[in-house]
Amino acid sequence: MDWRIDPAPADRQPFPPSVRVEVKALACELPAISGVPLSRWSAQEVARETMERGIVASISGTTVWRWLSEDAIRPFYHRSWIFPRDPDFAYKAGRVLDLYEGRWEGEALGEGEYVISADEKTSIQARNRCHPTLAADEDRLMRVEHEYERRGALAYLAAWDVHRAKLFGRCEPKNGIEPFGRLVDEVMREEPYASADRVFWIVDNGSSHRGERSLKRLQGEWPNLRLVHLPTHASWLNQIEIYFSVVQRKVLTPNDFADLDKLAERLIAFQERYEQAAEPFSWKFTRHDLDRLLSRLLEHQSLISSSSAA
Repeated sequence: MDWRIDPAPADRQPFPPSVRVEVKALACELPAISGVPLSRWSAQEVARETMERGIVASISGTTVWRWLSEDAIRPFYHRSWIFPRDPDFAYKAGRVLDLYEGRWEGEALGEGEYVISADEKTSIQARNRCHPTLAADEDRLMRVEHEYERRGALAYLAAWDVHRAKLFGRCEPKNGIEPFGRLVDEVMREEPYASADRVFWIVDNGSSHRGERSLKRLQGEWPNLRLVHLPTHASWLNQIEIYFSVVQRKVLTPNDFADLDKLAERLIAFQERYEQAAEPFSWKFTRHDLDRLLSRLLEHQSLISSSSAA
């Protein structure tokens, strides 16, 4: 005989649709609005608050979780975000997106023009584990000792040719104007950049390459260099950050290096290995996407302002 036991349906109490609506509405509120001393709701806390409000006499956290999952409502998770605060955000971001598509000021880039995305990955520690890392084995994950000794930190500076998938990088004791200048020199002394008509360098607003002084300094030293600053808080528009995320996953996690020399050797060796098979990133965020994003944020800001005024 084939016995099928599924106690779940029998345990599910029938609730009117109005209860579901109120539970979902509660889950979409911040706990502070209700005076509940929580930073975010859990399914159990929503169930408890539902009963305390008298919406229903009894309900389980499992039932609440199931209802919320149906509409992909997840109050137990959160995502950090930030409003654009640069008054010229659209203009600055737009011209960077144009460069990725091979345009500048409405015209296509020529054969003698190149686009470089550059930045620094700072304070990379060399963590020497107290016991050797063990490789994965049958029925066993890689094992990494929790305790470690700090053996110093360094900065990794890198520049990425957006359209040629050419990579440059160097390790420095720390970041700053002079270390970044050495990275620029390394790139600009090499062909085809040395004799290029224009080389556009996309950078964020870090202290090594911030403001008008950096424009005068770098463009004064290299007449064919054009420094293009991203908007404030827009490093996500810098393609070199994609490469840095790969470095973080494939080189620095887990972090187990005997000293800074070993760390630097690994970073440069990976850089050379990565470049051998590198292709330009498939960048899909365009000016159209930027306009939609900014419109959505503007609408959200208006809602927040209305709520605050009320």
